[in-house]
Amino acid sequence: MGTELLAPAGSFLKLKTALYFGADAVYVGGKSFSLRTFADNFTDDELAEAVKYAHERGKKVYVAANIFARNGDFAELERYFRFLRSIGADAVLVSDPGAFRLCRRSAPDLPVHISTQANTTNAQSAAFWREAGASRVVLARELSLKEISEIHAANPDLELEAFVHGAMCISYSGRCLLSDYLDGRSSNRGACVQACRWNYRVQSASADGGWLDLEEDGKGTYLLNSKDLNMSAHLHELAAAGAVSFKIEGRMKSEYYLATVVNAYRRILDHGYSEALGEELHCAAHRAYTTAYAFGDNAETVNYDDSQTKGSCEYIANVLSWDGVRATVEMRNRFYEGDVLEILSPSEQFGKTVRVEDLREDDAPCADAKRVQGRYSFPCALPLREGDLLRRRRSRDRA
Repeated sequence: MGTELLAPAGSFLKLKTALYFGADAVYVGGKSFSLRTFADNFTDDELAEAVKYAHERGKKVYVAANIFARNGDFAELERYFRFLRSIGADAVLVSDPGAFRLCRRSAPDLPVHISTQANTTNAQSAAFWREAGASRVVLARELSLKEISEIHAANPDLELEAFVHGAMCISYSGRCLLSDYLDGRSSNRGACVQACRWNYRVQSASADGGWLDLEEDGKGTYLLNSKDLNMSAHLHELAAAGAVSFKIEGRMKSEYYLATVVNAYRRILDHGYSEALGEELHCAAHRAYTTAYAFGDNAETVNYDDSQTKGSCEYIANVLSWDGVRATVEMRNRFYEGDVLEILSPSEQFGKTVRVEDLREDDAPCADAKRVQGRYSFPCALPLREGDLLRRRRSRDRA
């Protein structure tokens, strides 16, 4: 197979966005058994509709069922695996060996991908899963390109999937107990409170029984906050190492984030890396970037400064239609007549700008688009399409 661009989809709208902007496949979660229980996720009916929608466009849908299961989960898991087979899901992602065994017995023709939560870090583990019947392994995020190459050389008929972009976890491949201890919510069952993103204070008891703050400097309080992965400049090296699927993290991220990142990676895969496309990945909210362990040991993976930046662009509106004269959009953030907005699109209109003039809301003149999710229109000479997004550069003053 050629290199696959795999995107997260935390809702049906995000699934449509990911496919529109160029993802070859999406990974989604149902209402149970997924490690992102706070995403919107999909009912059974929505999963069936999502698979149909994707297949009609020549795309694939992988469904996450990658919790670490308890005894009480297995009766419903068996029903779920059979259901996924019946709707034509392209694969199910599992971490738990018991869930894997059940899936192979109850739905033997449903392809199984081994989740990154299973911590596959070596060729022998990959061979174990291949021999047990897995068609793909999502590699642990702690691996170097050299190690990935070695795993591929030892298992040439096993598909390898690797993360290329998004949030990293301070814990080994995401297997964390910190959320359990601090808030009673299990990260290994999809309810992570993301305690690693909190701002901490380290203190020491003083001689008089009080507390003294310990700080190296003005930073150093985000002690567990990992940087975000960004392998956009190294996709050819990752492919050469044997990865056949490039995975973007973020089922909890916004529609705008998804469109920005998928659009950039699709263009990099199709046309090669450029500084301009690399800069695109700064347009959405993110933490400081890292290539993590791709090139060996790396002691600089913690983002001490803050939780994350807002990004260089602000999400303004969804394009609903263009009649050849005027564009109709649905507002996401406030904008004004005179603003210069930039087009985010998989088409050749990407990066072009339009000045908002003769702004109207329901055919009434309007200088200020301030109604949340209100419908506004303005003249546009560029052929916009439903699904395109509009954004505003934060550094650009309104005209």
